[in-house]
Amino acid sequence: MNWERSAVYRYLRYLWTYRFTAGGKGVIAGLLFSAALGSATVEIPIYQIFCALFVLLCADRVAGFLLRPTLEVRGAFPSQATAGQAVTGRYEVVNRGKRTAYDLGLRFFRLPPSFDAPDPETTLGHLPPARHLSAAVRLRPHRRGLYALPPPRAYSTFPFNLSRDGQSHAAAPKVLVVPHFHRLAGLDIPIGTRYQPGGIALTSNVGESPEYIGNREYVPGDSARRIDHRSWARLARPVVREYQEEYYCRVALVLDTFVPPRRKAGREGFADLEAAISLAASVADALSRGEYLIDLFAAGPELYVFRAGRHTAHFENILEIVACVEACRRNPFETIAPALADELTNISTLIAVFLDWDASRRQLARTAVEMGCSVKLLIVRDGETSEPIDFDEGQVVSLSSVQIQQGGIEVL
Repeated sequence: MNWERSAVYRYLRYLWTYRFTAGGKGVIAGLLFSAALGSATVEIPIYQIFCALFVLLCADRVAGFLLRPTLEVRGAFPSQATAGQAVTGRYEVVNRGKRTAYDLGLRFFRLPPSFDAPDPETTLGHLPPARHLSAAVRLRPHRRGLYALPPPRAYSTFPFNLSRDGQSHAAAPKVLVVPHFHRLAGLDIPIGTRYQPGGIALTSNVGESPEYIGNREYVPGDSARRIDHRSWARLARPVVREYQEEYYCRVALVLDTFVPPRRKAGREGFADLEAAISLAASVADALSRGEYLIDLFAAGPELYVFRAGRHTAHFENILEIVACVEACRRNPFETIAPALADELTNISTLIAVFLDWDASRRQLARTAVEMGCSVKLLIVRDGETSEPIDFDEGQVVSLSSVQIQQGGIEVL
C-alpha cells in the first residue's frame, strides 16, 4: 500500500499542517518527551508534567469543538503575480453561526512548494454573528507557472491558541506567476527592414493597408481596383491610385529551453533557464516599446510560435506564454531547425537566447544569416560553453544567471 495515500498518513498530515498551531505542536512535543522520560525512570515525578499538558490539551480540544464557528470567506486572490514578489489577497470573513467567534484567523494551508507565506500567523479578533471583518493574506511565489492554490481557510484558535477549529467555505484561486524581469534602458540590435508580402494587413490581420502616396496615369497591367474614377472624369484620361508597399522590421526571439536530463530543479527551478526566460522577457519588453513585429519561438519538444507587436498582441501576452514554458530534457534544435528555417524567410532580425553553444545552435544561427537575417546571440551560461563560441556573422553577448537576476544589465 502506498503510504502517502493511506488514511492514517492523510489524517496525521492534516493534524500537523492544519489542526495544531505552533503552540499546540509544542504541547504535543512536551507530552511525548515527558511520556518517554517517565517510562525510563520513576524517581522524577515527570508524570505530573505529562498530566498537566494532557489536561490542557483536552480542555482546549473540548472547548474548541463546542465553540467552533461557521464561517464564510468572500473575496478574491489576484489572478496574476510576479515571481519573487509578494502578492496580497483581500478577503472578508463572515460569521454564519449563532455565537460570537473568538480569536479568528485566515490563512492558506498546504501551499505548493514554490509558495510561502511571509507574514506570521496572527489573530483577527472576535466576530459577532452575521457580521464580517476584512483580512489580507500575503503570499510570495518563488517560481513562474500556473498554480491552483488551495482555498483559504478561516478558523478560530480559542481558547488557548493550541489548535484550529471552524468550518469555512471559500473558492480555490488560480494564480499565473509571470517571470520577474528588469527593464532594459536600451537594446542595440542589428535592425533591417524586409518586404512582407501583402503588407501588415496580411501579417497582422488588423486591417492596415499600404500607404497612399498619390495618383498617376494608367499603365496597361495595372489593377482595375486602383482606378480613380473621379480623377479620370476630371482629366478625361484613366488615372490610378499609387501606394507604397509596407516594409518593416520583424524580429524573431528564439528561447532555448534545453536542460540536460541529469540536472535536478530546485525550489526556484533551473537557475540558468529562469534567467534566460527573464532575459527574453526583458528583450520582448524593449521591443514592444518600438514599432516591431515580434515572433516568439520557444524551442521545446515542438516549436512553439507566438506573434506580438504592431497591434497583434500585447507584451502581457508574451509574459503569459513564457510563464508556462517548461524545460525540455532533449536537445530540440536538430528537429526544430527546419521548421524555424521556414519562418526565417520573412524575418529581419534574429535574437536568440541560448543556454549553451554547440553544433546544432551554430547551424541554426548560420542558417538565419544565410536567409538574410541580422543575428544577435545572447548566451546565458554559468561557466564555459560545451564548445568554443565561433560565430563572427553577428553580435554575441555572454551573460551569467546572476547578472540577469540581480538586474545588473541595463543595455544589450
